[in-house]
Amino acid sequence: MLLRIWALVIKEFLSLVRDKKSRFVLIGPPLIQLLVFGYASTFDLNHIPYAVFNEDQGFASRQLIARFEGAPSFEKVHVLTQEKELAPIIDKQEVLMVIHIPNDFTKKLVGHQSASLQIIIDGRNSNTATLALNYANNIVLNFNQYWASTYQWGVVPSDLIVRPWFNPNLLSRWFIVPGIVSLLTLVITLLVTGLSVAREREQGTFDQLLVTPFSPTEILIGKALPGLIIGALEGVLIVILAIYWFKVPFVGSIIALVIGLILFLLAAIGIGLMISSLSLTQQQGLLGVFLFLVPSIILSGFATPIANMPLLVQQLTLINPMRYFLIIVRGVFLQGDKVIDLWPQFWPLGLIALCTMVIATWLFRHRM
Repeated sequence: MLLRIWALVIKEFLSLVRDKKSRFVLIGPPLIQLLVFGYASTFDLNHIPYAVFNEDQGFASRQLIARFEGAPSFEKVHVLTQEKELAPIIDKQEVLMVIHIPNDFTKKLVGHQSASLQIIIDGRNSNTATLALNYANNIVLNFNQYWASTYQWGVVPSDLIVRPWFNPNLLSRWFIVPGIVSLLTLVITLLVTGLSVAREREQGTFDQLLVTPFSPTEILIGKALPGLIIGALEGVLIVILAIYWFKVPFVGSIIALVIGLILFLLAAIGIGLMISSLSLTQQQGLLGVFLFLVPSIILSGFATPIANMPLLVQQLTLINPMRYFLIIVRGVFLQGDKVIDLWPQFWPLGLIALCTMVIATWLFRHRM
């Protein structure tokens, strides 16, 4: 059985290598897209959840907080009472930033001394963090102007101290490039598996497979393994380029990334084989792949935060494998996540992989 499956895998690789179009699809577009996305992609900001850690409770701090509460771009979701509450809500991405006002803020302003105000911001999405800081700077600037004109100050009343977490320099490339690992891996894996059975039908060689000693399960495994191997190689290549070419730091667990990549590939292979089993021609298979890719990318959080989507759409993202792998790959790159930290992402991704492979197997047998 293993020899028969291996022979089928070799046949699939030879079919891909001998076809000039297939060779170009596997090599050209991933590198081009990596360079384009890595250097040119940007995101827009439309939601800023924040928390307030106010140790002062004086009238000056209340006036400043009221300006944030009245700003249409900000939404207060937490009020902290202890410093230990700060780190968990940023780690879990419940807020984008925390406004920390020290206990002597009002006292210093009343005494005509400059007071410090600290903003701790999640730097994983550097573009969003930069825009949020610009909005916060405008609010603090307006507060300073009001306070200086009202109380006849000749110097700046408050200083803004910024502490970006996970991405100290707020480089957008650190956020975009890890996301491209999941995007391009999904594209390549779907193309390889989504066209495999359809190519056999179009070339008239599928019936020849049916009269060979191969069982349907062996044929399915033989079709799935090339996608797994090629997808894994593409993923590893993009990770290497992200680390050594784009200089994105990798501070997490390699084992966690490998587990996530394998589960993600299995889910993508299952979806690709489902599309291929339903397609009679390569054109239909290619159309099916892109029909799945567009909503999958949009609903993954790659371009827009999932928290900004309508509640019903947020529920739909739960069946999207790219959603979970994006969290995994960005977690191991920027947050230093380990296997135990990413378990909430592993088990849904594994469940999706199991379901897609079972459905692909049933469709393959049914279509035969």
